[in-house]
Amino acid sequence: MKTSNFEKFPALTIKGHACISGWTAINAFITSHVEQKNKRIIAIDTYQGVYITEIEKQLQAALAPVKLLPVAKTFLSAEQINTMVQPFVTDDPVFGYVSAFTVKDFLDPQKVQDLQNELSAVTNGLVVVMGPGASLIAPDADLLIYADMPRWEIQQRFRANTVSNLGIENQNDKFSYQYKRAFFVDWKALDRHKKESWSSIDYFLDTTIPNQPKMISSAAAKQALDTAVTQPFRVVPFFDPGPWGGQWLKEVCDLDRTKSNYAWGFDCVPEENSLLFRFEDQVFEMPAINLVFIHPEALLGEKVFDAFGDEFPIRFDFLDTMDGGNLSLQVHPLKAYAKEHFGIAYTQDESYYFMEARDHAFVYLGLKEGIEPEKMLEGLQQAQEGDQPFDAERFVEKWPVKKHDHILIPAGTVHCSGADSVVLEISATPFNFTFKLWDWGRMGLDGKPRPISLEHGRNVIQWDRTTDWVKDHLINQVVPIAAAEGWKEERTGLHEGLFIETRRHWFTGTVPHNTNGIVNVLNLIEGDAAFVESPTAAFEPYIVHYAETFIVPAAVGAYTIRPYVAGKPCATIKAYVRTENLMNYKL
Repeated sequence: MKTSNFEKFPALTIKGHACISGWTAINAFITSHVEQKNKRIIAIDTYQGVYITEIEKQLQAALAPVKLLPVAKTFLSAEQINTMVQPFVTDDPVFGYVSAFTVKDFLDPQKVQDLQNELSAVTNGLVVVMGPGASLIAPDADLLIYADMPRWEIQQRFRANTVSNLGIENQNDKFSYQYKRAFFVDWKALDRHKKESWSSIDYFLDTTIPNQPKMISSAAAKQALDTAVTQPFRVVPFFDPGPWGGQWLKEVCDLDRTKSNYAWGFDCVPEENSLLFRFEDQVFEMPAINLVFIHPEALLGEKVFDAFGDEFPIRFDFLDTMDGGNLSLQVHPLKAYAKEHFGIAYTQDESYYFMEARDHAFVYLGLKEGIEPEKMLEGLQQAQEGDQPFDAERFVEKWPVKKHDHILIPAGTVHCSGADSVVLEISATPFNFTFKLWDWGRMGLDGKPRPISLEHGRNVIQWDRTTDWVKDHLINQVVPIAAAEGWKEERTGLHEGLFIETRRHWFTGTVPHNTNGIVNVLNLIEGDAAFVESPTAAFEPYIVHYAETFIVPAAVGAYTIRPYVAGKPCATIKAYVRTENLMNYKL
């Protein structure tokens, strides 16, 4: 099994600014910074998942006398909030509908007025208004600090039953429910508020690691994000076990060997990944989605931004089944279905690029010729009810795969990656819109059956995607594009109707690239390491290692990639947005 120098904590170095570390230093800074007058007001606005009690405890201990006014006192009742969000949370065990709520919608106007009256009644000392929407309660605060939180860390706190959904106390609810509610409701509202508040924020607070806070100025945050869109960069990858997970990621990415497996490796999902910025000897963590919010055109390119807004439309992740099991048999919704049922403007068209595959590795893809749809649906229903296992090989075509095969999976195509392979999944990024049809009768890691979405699935399966069509359109659609001394370029997909294009480069020398005004996402699929460089020295040479995914912002323009060791064979796979298809994806 191949090993590498995979960097799990990539950080961009930012010069000319400091990062304040630790509660003692942060409290001392706040004390010295606020305007010296009888009454001083600090607003600490927070994203979901921030441990507010930790901040309260530290402030009360160090900033006496201090009066704390929690935003939580202004929320609507739990019953009112639950009733308000239910049409968007829905009763579906997995899926909801995208809401248009703002943080203000969660607040009771009378309670807001009461808290503001309490704030006005304070005549001297330090007053801290804290919680989601604090800047709405105290818009004229002397100091506005924003405590952010990456979504991956929020998910870990959901799993640990330590945080709740917005405006209520439900930390003991199931993770799947909390995550669904956060995605369709909470994060949408909090993101809108964060974007509206951004220009007013004085300092950003990182409490991702409990009791190890970091704080930077808005000027430092601005320079960090400005720097990120001028050069290649990586987000912080995260990894998760699963009932079908394998052992490859442990070795290649140097993960905890005591874990039973790792099923997923997410190395480019900016909605949930973090960015790390190094300020001298301190590293500050920030949600990567902030870069998309603040510099969407420089990052994505004008045409991509015009089509998708401030959303990052390409995802790279690993699916590891090496010494593991099959994924679930599944299908993704068609674009119109995703829009109608979930409020999502595009769907999860994807592909499987095989990084590794044993001799017997395979993928289920498409349907066999001449099957009867009702018979297949009947078999799936019986399997769901526990009557008998689903006979997948009777209905679904099974294809052998080998390393460096590229399998295309447009929405509506039944598919499943098998055991003993590693997939680099390249896909659109609307959310986890996977309709599981059959999960081989196994339990999830929580010991409970994994949710099956057969009703959704039957509505989107494309029954004409059978053996011959799949062979002609979806398997290794490799076309030579260009070549020069030391390199060659191939088009490998995706399907012609989709908005993502993928190119593969094999090289022993320097390969010229150009973003052409469109964000590029790449992974080093062969070779130990490579240099990404600017032909005009616009950025420092950037090193990437085997299996690492990196982003080249649209604003970079021309760049080159060459092997770390001259003449040593390497390969990259690159994905970008095919602009001629974008009119179909306007939000």
